[in-house]
Amino acid sequence: MTIRLSKLEKYFSIEKLIYHSVDLSLYQASAIIDGQEHYITDDNNKILRSVNLVELQKQLRNISAEQAVLRHTSAYDEMIGTAEKTSHNTLEVPLKDNQLY
Repeated sequence: MTIRLSKLEKYFSIEKLIYHSVDLSLYQASAIIDGQEHYITDDNNKILRSVNLVELQKQLRNISAEQAVLRHTSAYDEMIGTAEKTSHNTLEVPLKDNQLY
């Protein structure tokens, strides 16, 4: 599911804002609202992307969320050919907007 940034800025209660580390220097963002995750898009329905985490934080500075995290899902197990796991290989760390922009 997706949600436009302009609509998301009007929400009062956002459970979690997630910055996804997709590749070496590529970030996307999603928000959890009422238990459902929504990827954030611009007004043209293109998913927000940035090669700079601080720049993405700047775009989302008007979002008020209870929690913000940086999430990285590793494909390492798949790359080395280990057996499939029942859980995801995901690292999630708390993230604070230090307003470095």
